[in-house]
Amino acid sequence: MAARQPRFNQSVLIDTTPLPDDIPKVQEIGASSAPLLSASYFIGARCKPYNDDYMVCKTDANGKGEVDCLKEGRKVTRCAASVLDDINKHCLTEFRKHWECLENNNQQLWQCRRVERPLNKCVFDNLKLEKKIPGTPEGEQPVHERKRQTYSSYWFN
Repeated sequence: MAARQPRFNQSVLIDTTPLPDDIPKVQEIGASSAPLLSASYFIGARCKPYNDDYMVCKTDANGKGEVDCLKEGRKVTRCAASVLDDINKHCLTEFRKHWECLENNNQQLWQCRRVERPLNKCVFDNLKLEKKIPGTPEGEQPVHERKRQTYSSYWFN
């Protein structure tokens, strides 16, 4: 047994240094991983140009572009926030069902295909954003549109 009592002296460290004025201000999204995963393909569909600009900036900076790429990163954050706002405005019920399913099933997308279908339809009908999985082979049905999931024990209607 240790003779000394444990002490926890860690505290939240916040850098209070303000960002330069040329960096646009943006409100952080404030969402957990399940809603972000649920909306990720729609965020990717709408925000692709901003994501590409950010990745080009990071690549050109050779891993040292934290400050240099803040403008591009803020544009990505702002775009992602707009997608989440629109989904919450038009498809809140379907969105909530899907991300709660993800939360309860260890973030496994295949477990939540049944509640994903109404979300995909609602987002397409209202926002004209379609879920496309990058790298899906041409001519093959995407995994999220299959009637029978490989590892699932249920059928879709």
